[in-house]
Amino acid sequence: MIGDVNFYLNSHDNPHEAELEVMIAEQAHSGRGVATEVLKLIMHYAVNDIGVTDFVVRIKETNNASIHIFEAKFGFIETERSKVFKEVTLRRQVTEDFKAELDVWTESNSKRVIFEPF
Repeated sequence: MIGDVNFYLNSHDNPHEAELEVMIAEQAHSGRGVATEVLKLIMHYAVNDIGVTDFVVRIKETNNASIHIFEAKFGFIETERSKVFKEVTLRRQVTEDFKAELDVWTESNSKRVIFEPF
């Protein structure tokens, strides 16, 4: 296992909001696009199979790579900063355009091998 990706449905205000979490624990796999690929897959699943309409992530303010993935690749927008926890909160609403992007990517990569065998 090189890391993990999760989402949690834990918002009392919005039952269709998922909090995403991704970690690449093996440094040899960091920076190779693995996080981006698995995030696309899990967001596609969350939107199409669970009915998620909003995503939120909380990232340590020093983790520039993760912040970049969510802002530049997925269009998340910073909504708050916590001085206490030293983290940034980013959010993304699922629009029809975003859903279509996830559908196209997932369809075109459904037979692609994401990970090389160990």
